[in-house]
Amino acid sequence: MGAIQRKVGSYVAAALLSPQVERTVLAATELRRKLGRCSHRVLYFHQADDPYSHLAAQLLSRLRENYQVEIDIHLVSAPDDAAAPERELLVAYSRKDAADVAPHYGLEFADGGRQPGPHIVGRANRILASALSSSWAGELMVEVGRALWTHDEEALVALASAHGQTSGLEAEAVVADGTKLRAQLGHYLGATFYYGGRWYWGPDRLHYLENRLEALGLRRSGPGLLVEPPTVEAGPGSGQGLVLEYFASPRSPYTAIVADRVFELAQRTGLALDIRPVLPMVMRGLPAPKVKRMYIMRDVKREADRLGIPFGRISDPVGRPVERVLAVYPLALELGRQIDYLHSYFELGWSRGVDAGTDAGLRRIVEGAGISWEEARRRLTRDEWRTDAEDNRSAMFEMGLWGVPSFRLSGPEGQLPLCTWGQDRLWLLENEITRRAALADTAGSRA
Repeated sequence: MGAIQRKVGSYVAAALLSPQVERTVLAATELRRKLGRCSHRVLYFHQADDPYSHLAAQLLSRLRENYQVEIDIHLVSAPDDAAAPERELLVAYSRKDAADVAPHYGLEFADGGRQPGPHIVGRANRILASALSSSWAGELMVEVGRALWTHDEEALVALASAHGQTSGLEAEAVVADGTKLRAQLGHYLGATFYYGGRWYWGPDRLHYLENRLEALGLRRSGPGLLVEPPTVEAGPGSGQGLVLEYFASPRSPYTAIVADRVFELAQRTGLALDIRPVLPMVMRGLPAPKVKRMYIMRDVKREADRLGIPFGRISDPVGRPVERVLAVYPLALELGRQIDYLHSYFELGWSRGVDAGTDAGLRRIVEGAGISWEEARRRLTRDEWRTDAEDNRSAMFEMGLWGVPSFRLSGPEGQLPLCTWGQDRLWLLENEITRRAALADTAGSRA
């Protein structure tokens, strides 16, 4: 991709992601619904062997009770390999993450330590396929999920006896139909809600759907969201003696909107921050399909807007621009200006459309961090950064992580590291920092 293409792309992205365009699209969607005299209908896509689907299923009945909406449930298969790279790491991490966040959302998830096999998943889908149109399908999903994740096949047999089940071929057809519809509407994951042209993934994004339904006057019951976005803030100095490894990619929009919050967290709590850059997935042979890229950009934009973070006029750095940014990073590290450098890059590259693939653009980024352009330019012909990026990728994989931004919180001695993935898990880190600080205070008072 050349400089002119990147420039045009930055303007197109800014237009597509602008709040004005989003408001216009949603207003047009609502107008079409009214003209067609259609009901307010939420489509929910459930993947039986997806931990996040088990969490989402626990919210279906409450969503129907709290809002004047109809909910259509569809069964789907797992995403294909292009949308779910490093599948074994993904499924193992998903179980761990669901178990970590469920208590904070008032939900349940028991990790049985392994992924359910095809036989038990097939039985679960046969039970669910027989009840999709029933008013109690949500409750049944929770019961089936509970049995599935604890590998309790006897409980599934009892549920089949009590509620019925389809044949295996019928269940496969239901799953195929749901998967096809999901693809037609523009998504690839389970645990997803679709309403009026927009997608909402799992408990983490349900509040966006609720706010939209609220704005349409569809709330039945009192105020409050089913799942509030967690707000946890570790106190000043609470991170003393802790180390936070932060795996970041210059091409990751989620990394772009979390970077300054990570830097602020380190400064506030006093923890030691170790920034570990990696190459983006697409440059590691893991290209993302268009449907995934489109969902991610819209999702990042709404997260950025909610958090008050500038985002949207983007100069896509994939390829040579990424390599140039990473080639200068060792210099920033030597000068102790790595935070300034990444802040400058993410601000200029992801909200102002500055092109790191040109000398003029990279110079703005470098000088914005207080680094000499002449020194930085000499680094562009060196490639020792490649070894560091590969070492960081290997370390990330060893932790059971593969995407960015990812984190490992370590310390004090005797505490197992906490590894987590995603800009929307920063609250989990803050919660863990607070917990570890309290343990240290208790140990100190006993000494």
